Amino acid sequence: MVSAGLWLFSQLNARSRRLTSFHYVKWETADLSVLITYNALCLNVDSFPFSIQKGRGKMRKACKPVIAVHGGAGTWDPERSQAALKSVKEAAETGFKTMRGGGSAVDAVVEAVAFMEDSGNFNAGAGSALNIEKRVEMEASVMDGATLQAGAAALLSDVRNPVRLARLVMEKTDHVFVVGKGADDLARMFGLERRQSVTAAQLERYQAQLKSLLAGSGYLPRLADLIKAHPEVFQLETVGAVALDCAGNVAAATSTGGFPLKLAGRIGDSPSIGCGTYADNRSGACSASGVGEIAIRLVLAKTVCDYMGNGRAPQEAAEDAIALIKERIPNSYNVMGLIAVDVNGRIGAAHSTSNLCWAYMTAALEEPVASLKAKLVK
Repeated sequence: MVSAGLWLFSQLNARSRRLTSFHYVKWETADLSVLITYNALCLNVDSFPFSIQKGRGKMRKACKPVIAVHGGAGTWDPERSQAALKSVKEAAETGFKTMRGGGSAVDAVVEAVAFMEDSGNFNAGAGSALNIEKRVEMEASVMDGATLQAGAAALLSDVRNPVRLARLVMEKTDHVFVVGKGADDLARMFGLERRQSVTAAQLERYQAQLKSLLAGSGYLPRLADLIKAHPEVFQLETVGAVALDCAGNVAAATSTGGFPLKLAGRIGDSPSIGCGTYADNRSGACSASGVGEIAIRLVLAKTVCDYMGNGRAPQEAAEDAIALIKERIPNSYNVMGLIAVDVNGRIGAAHSTSNLCWAYMTAALEEPVASLKAKLVK
């Protein structure tokens, strides 16, 4: 039995390319069942990609998809939070059912993000913030960890689901990132649905944001200072999803309406591969929310994936990336939130904002778990 346990350890170690906390087990006295129980604690048994044939120690592949989604880092007041929690929960369920029905991780993250874009409860799709010129400029990206193929689109005014256009860029063009008129032409070429560019609700939020910006001082203070003073008005609610499918492939997708009152033409981290979105089958997948300029400067989503590739669990990787922001860019408005999943199906989430609206679903759960908090890194 000891040899079977050591064989299991060698297989897991080869799969992850690292020593995990397995080395605390006394292998010379361990029973195989103990090893498997211990592994369940370390590697999230709900998504452990193997099952054991009782009595013979043989291993076979099992389908254990995992998905996590977020509706953005920021301050969620009680009036808005319940609808947002319901939406992220339904988005996680949508993506999970997509994989259970035979869909890939890419299918799952695109469907989950499209659901949140359509909900109107977040700064993405139907709920997008307006720029300083009172216009919508949406952006999105998607990445396939199996192939490292990626697609992104930005400066979109009326495409219903920017994440679907990002997927078209990935799968139907030779490019990674298309913006403005070229992106709009591509959306028309493939017949993507459109939506009303600016709604009454968006205009109402714009007026509230502009009022805060102009209030009081007689001059224009820095926008970051206003956002810190009025977090309930300036929402950074990017949406995103990460997933691991039945084939062991990971994917990530992110979508946003952009920084409220941003300069026209500004592009953030959400469509920037490696910054707001990244996925690699050698490590995992990550989606970010918060101040795009911070994520861009630290290539934040790729940093989280690199941490996982070097042996850190997704939770540790997300927390360490948030801590890195505070270490390297301490004197800026630097709030962020992150979700991640690794190739073993473990999930991580961390934020430096008051809240992170997020949800996750695994094979062991009857329904998704949704929350306004993950690990707050101060």
